[in-house]
Amino acid sequence: MRVPYPRFMPDPLTFEGRLQRARFRAWHRGTREADYMFGGFFDRYHPEWDEAALAWFEALLEEDDVDVMAWALKTQPVPPAFLGERMEAMQRLDYVAI
Repeated sequence: MRVPYPRFMPDPLTFEGRLQRARFRAWHRGTREADYMFGGFFDRYHPEWDEAALAWFEALLEEDDVDVMAWALKTQPVPPAFLGERMEAMQRLDYVAI
């Protein structure tokens, strides 16, 4: 007798699970420069994040690295969705320890 393939929906990630996923994605961008920028920013600021701050960072992770780096370096205007104190913190670049 054949057992049917179990159909289930995975449980949604907890806040802690989302932080772990964001940490991994921040440190595995594909280039060392992007890893330092995203990963360093995550390491420095994630302990103080709430739901809104994590959602902002998750949205940022969906953007092209080149664009985000240009926003952080102030060589391109920041889209309105990313303006605010978190982008200002990213633009300080004081979290990149090389």
